[in-house]
Amino acid sequence: MKPTPSDAATPVVSDFYDRFPYPGDPVQDGPPPGYNWRWCLESVNGAVRGESSARDDAARPPRILDAGCGTGVSTDYLCHLNPGAEVLAVDISAGALNLARERLHLSRGAQQVRSLRQEQRSLLDLHGEGPFDYINSVGVLHHLRDPLAGLKALAALLDDDGLMHLFLYANAGRWEIHRTQRALTKLGVGQDSEALRLGRQLFDVLPESNRLRRNHEQRWLIDTAADANFADMYLHPQETSYDLKTLFALIEASGLHFVGFSNPSVWAPARLLSGDLLARAQSLPIQDQWFLIEDLDTEISHFEFFVARKPIQKRCWDDDGELLGTRSRRQSCLWGWPSASLLGPDLEPIALSAQEKQLLEAVDAHPEHSLGELALGAWTADVARTLIQRRLLLPIAEAGGGGENA
Repeated sequence: MKPTPSDAATPVVSDFYDRFPYPGDPVQDGPPPGYNWRWCLESVNGAVRGESSARDDAARPPRILDAGCGTGVSTDYLCHLNPGAEVLAVDISAGALNLARERLHLSRGAQQVRSLRQEQRSLLDLHGEGPFDYINSVGVLHHLRDPLAGLKALAALLDDDGLMHLFLYANAGRWEIHRTQRALTKLGVGQDSEALRLGRQLFDVLPESNRLRRNHEQRWLIDTAADANFADMYLHPQETSYDLKTLFALIEASGLHFVGFSNPSVWAPARLLSGDLLARAQSLPIQDQWFLIEDLDTEISHFEFFVARKPIQKRCWDDDGELLGTRSRRQSCLWGWPSASLLGPDLEPIALSAQEKQLLEAVDAHPEHSLGELALGAWTADVARTLIQRRLLLPIAEAGGGGENA
């Protein structure tokens, strides 16, 4: 007898993803294109804590969970961006996992890590696994009937000093999507291949001036070119969306702590305001600034963020002596290094000054040296601090250090 699923939506969601394995990214030979720093634990620690770990990976490799891995796109990056790690990737869909295994075979992802397991399991049924240093669960919890139960289950698997990256739908930017979903449900469209045809037909027959059609064509047409992506957006049988208030309530109820957005530029008032209004916005407490952004930007369709078991105070490195006494690493999520013109962690164009490039080259050449021991000049601390702020240089946390608040 098959065990009773831990979440009531599991059978119907599993069947849905067997029909429409998601995400619909093509499977190809070789490593995944580019990078995504959110799937690189070293870069995540730098962004959240202001420092990377000095742990001996040979003695105790990082343990990573990809909870709801789908067709393996995230697992592929996690393996290639965290060489030497132990990775567990789980999903409830056999169809999606078959593609994930093929993807990781062709990319040789398993050869990058100490171990890789890809298993058909629910994130609610991982008792005995962990603890994990990093848990990635992108676009998964909002498809459970009880997202809080899912978040609590993941929290129980997180190491005391671990981090979790989550992605959940946001109400405001999905207004048109929700309307379309409800309309297709009222039309009895369902979730099969005929539903896919009818769903696409809806956008063809609606008047060109119709808000739902315009939103789809202007924002989502390219993203939903693959059938699996279209189905995931408009035909999914189980979905929950949040606003900031309900999101923070969910996190608090799970016993975890919010420790930062993984797309912080979206939540910066300067993205939308200027002059006196910007000054007023920036004088608000940080959480009130986020609520303001939520009110001003109706196109925010998701929340991507980090949580931890304990609050984290990001290390600022204001003291020159402390900064010069630490070792550092160059950010690994760069495109074009060692050129002075390259792409940064968010694929943004970057032009390095001569001193910035010299410092990063010295760090690469002498990873065992502190910044002061590199003997580059009196400018070292100021240039290093600038590189840290741009997330191009990652200070290494030595034993006894850290940026946590009890």
